[in-house]
Amino acid sequence: MTLERLWAGWRSDYITGSAPPGDPQAQCVFCRILDSGEPDSVTKVVVRKRGVVALLNAFPYTSGHLMVLPERHLGEMEDLDAQEHSVLWRTVTDGVLALKSAYRPEGINLGANLGRAAGAGLPGHLHVHLLPRWVGDTNFTTTVAETRVLPESLDVTWQKLRDAWPTAAG
Repeated sequence: MTLERLWAGWRSDYITGSAPPGDPQAQCVFCRILDSGEPDSVTKVVVRKRGVVALLNAFPYTSGHLMVLPERHLGEMEDLDAQEHSVLWRTVTDGVLALKSAYRPEGINLGANLGRAAGAGLPGHLHVHLLPRWVGDTNFTTTVAETRVLPESLDVTWQKLRDAWPTAAG
């Protein structure tokens, strides 16, 4: 049997991202993205709403994989203030509407892993995942090769979701 290699050199920047040592907030990839000063088209921030953002997952499970999070660095639901709580869940709802419009999925997974024991890869910065799903979207490539095949680039996904985002939402 020949060992196959899947090269993903573009992930190196994410893995080795420059963050000063010490401060947990400075180590947070979300805070680095939000504080980068880069345009939303580069950071893949789809929308910003009063202290909450929706952005694309750089390593999506499916095309359209969104994350909604408070701009403020906090890891617990109970640390959200009333406005952040309201805007976060309104933005999750708007994200569902945008995914339905842009992708016509047969279902949507919503999830938040609170704490490392619950599977949180970034336990210090609360975020909610939104993933469009289709019957049969896990195929032999995922099962046999443990590899995801994504049919579009993050740039295309970003533009689709920005175009589909509900404009009346505050």
